[in-house]
Amino acid sequence: MRILIIEDEKKVAKFLEQGLREEKYDVDVAYDGEEGTTKALANTYDLIITDLMMPKKSGIEVIKEVRSAGRGMPILCLTAKTEIGEKVEGLDAGADDYLTKPFLFEELAARVRSLLRRSDIEKKTTLSTHDLVLDTVTHTAKRLKSGSPTEEVKIPLTVKEYELLEFMLRSKGRIMSRSVITQHVWGYTFTMGSNVIDVYVKRLREKVDGNRPEEERLIMSERGVGYGIKE
Repeated sequence: MRILIIEDEKKVAKFLEQGLREEKYDVDVAYDGEEGTTKALANTYDLIITDLMMPKKSGIEVIKEVRSAGRGMPILCLTAKTEIGEKVEGLDAGADDYLTKPFLFEELAARVRSLLRRSDIEKKTTLSTHDLVLDTVTHTAKRLKSGSPTEEVKIPLTVKEYELLEFMLRSKGRIMSRSVITQHVWGYTFTMGSNVIDVYVKRLREKVDGNRPEEERLIMSERGVGYGIKE
């Protein structure tokens, strides 16, 4: 796995480089946004870690240019600020996660592993659990007809139903809170307090599980906690 660090504070960059090399990653370092953008576009990386406040080009500009060039590797942004506005700006620009300075290297290493796992999963063109299969290219879903070992039934999905089912399948086996589902499917600007998530889960359950017997039902719920899908 090859990682690019873009960090103008040389002590921090050296600290990250050494730690990641000890974790057996190949690491390149750039000390300003301009150099970072050049390296990011000239090479193939599995992950980019970039500071947001840098000379020549900001981390936000780096992220936007990398995404505009069609590069889809995970991006972890580092910020010394705690204001939610800067974090949201980074995420809106195309970052996948953020970490506020100061931080423990153990936390950064855990974020790196999580992003790399997620990236590897997203390279797959299908997601599945039991007999339910979701095609992430055509955005179509299908499942074996109840009681049949071979006959498949297509499941019609709206855009948001697809996004909700995709998120559940990427986190299968876990009950996720409404706030987590909101952030990943509806975005950070979605108004909390609405029952729209419950409505969409109900619709998805009707399409995926229908009138199937209890043992065949896949959509999970936990009162007061949230929703998920069986692994």
